[in-house]
Amino acid sequence: MTRIAKVSRKTSETDINIELDIDGTGKYEIDTGVNFFNHMLESFSKHSFIDLKVKAIGDIEIDDHHTVEDVGILLGEAFANAIGDKKGIRRMGHAIVPMDDSVATV
Repeated sequence: MTRIAKVSRKTSETDINIELDIDGTGKYEIDTGVNFFNHMLESFSKHSFIDLKVKAIGDIEIDDHHTVEDVGILLGEAFANAIGDKKGIRRMGHAIVPMDDSVATV
């Protein structure tokens, strides 16, 4: 079973394409025009072993939030499509992750 999705979204503010492979190796190609957001998406892909391609063109000369918002919407859609019938997904989980100067507890 492949858990792959390709989605796109075009609005008056953004034009975004996302490819996602949940069972990947952590490869990524990220270009949102927002450097810190690129870094966060790259880190997410690398550490989750999810292959991720994001190409986003947005009206960042006005504000970054349209790009970040629409990538988030589309990323959720990509995950929903890739997961499909949710077979093998468990309801509960937990993690404690120390990284750099912080600790994330989920």
